[in-house]
Parts: sequence; structure tokens; C-alpha cells
Amino acid sequence: MGERAGDPQRPAFYALEPGGWRDWWTLLHPPYTAWHLSYVVIGASLAPDVNVRWLIETVMAFLLAMGVAAHALDELHGRPLGTSIPDAALVGLAVVGLAGAIALGVDGMVEVSPWIGAFIVVGAFLVVAYNLELFGGMFHSDLWFALAWGAFPVLTGSFAQTASLSAAAVVAGAGCAALSGAQRALSTPVRRLRRRVESVRGELVLRDGTREPIEASSLRWAPEQALRLLSAAVPLLAVAMLLARLV
Repeated sequence: MGERAGDPQRPAFYALEPGGWRDWWTLLHPPYTAWHLSYVVIGASLAPDVNVRWLIETVMAFLLAMGVAAHALDELHGRPLGTSIPDAALVGLAVVGLAGAIALGVDGMVEVSPWIGAFIVVGAFLVVAYNLELFGGMFHSDLWFALAWGAFPVLTGSFAQTASLSAAAVVAGAGCAALSGAQRALSTPVRRLRRRVESVRGELVLRDGTREPIEASSLRWAPEQALRLLSAAVPLLAVAMLLARLV
């Protein structure tokens, strides 16, 4: 027995039916975007006193750079989501997103520390190099995903609050890098099943002789369930940490 992996399946568990405004929802990867923006909040919440203005600006900068520009470039490079959004619109989103993030970063350079300029340069480079797979894909790897989308938001969120990096921020960055590594380990085989595998055939033979068919849906269920739970758990943890500082 077998299941065609590509028939009713969408490119991601959160993807909507293709076409119209639904393509834009899918492009933004809402659960994953919220997950990674939560790392900014976690980093900021490590500060003794959270400056809400700097937190909002940092979150908005990452929303524009990562949630908008990075995802637009990723779709432009190979159409992994299969949206019908025109190339010109994707390029425009990438340019506007990066420009907006850089503008917010420049404000941070003036108001907080000129060293935020280093974060701007690193962040802009990572958005372009990772998603367009520049330099032969050197920066498009599990390690760079963990560093760029896990550790970097934590370190930036913390630095934007205190103009320094504490040992706690470095440890939290390492922890969030590990979380992003787990996300990548779970999502990579699921993406392969949804986007590249034509069909799945096989069966499990239990010790009592029971035979269970192996299907694409059964192979996806556990990792996608873990991704759904983690995409809810990390934002909840970030909100709890922020509330502990503000309330």
C-alpha cells in the first residue's frame, strides 16, 4: 500500500490553499515567524529593566528583515512554497523589508549604541546570503540556520536593551540556537515529504504479526506535531519572561 505524498498536501502544515491573499499568509510562515521573533523578546527580557520602545523596534526590525525580506527571498529562490506572487513583488518586499529593518537599526545606533551597526551588517548579510544560498550555499546549512535564526535574535534583543552582551545572553543564545537546530531537524524531512516525494510505500510488521501501512501522513505526523507545539511553546515562554520583567 502507499500514499502519494504530493496529492492533497500543501508545502507546509500552516500553508493555506494556493491563490490570492492566502499566498501572502503562507509566504510569511506565521508560526515560525512568531517563534523566531520570540527569541528577540527572550533576549530583551534578560535585561534588568526592559525598555519597551527598544523592544518594539527590535521586534519590528526582525519582523521586516526575517519575517518579510528573508521569506520573500526564499520564495524568489526556487519557489519552495509554490505561490503565485510575482517576482517583482517578492523583490519589492525584500527591499522594503530590509530597508525598514536597517532604518530601525540606525535609530538604535543613534539612541542606544553605535555598535548596533555591527548587528545591522551581520543581520542584512545573513538574510541575503542564507536565503539566496550565496557562495555555493555555504551559509545555507543547519549550523547557520541555528546561529542566524536562533542565537542572533537573542543577542540582538539583549544588546538593544543594555548596549552590552551578558553571559546570560550568550547562554540564552546558545539555548535558542539549539532550539532552532531542533526545528531544522524536524522540519527538513517534513519539507522533503511534502515538496519532493511523489509517493510512499511500505509497512511496519509488528512482533505479533500485525501489519501497518506506512504512509506520508504517518511519517509527517510526529515531527509536525512537535513543530506545532514548539511554535506555541516558545512564544508563550517569551511572553512569560517579558511579563516577569514588566508586571
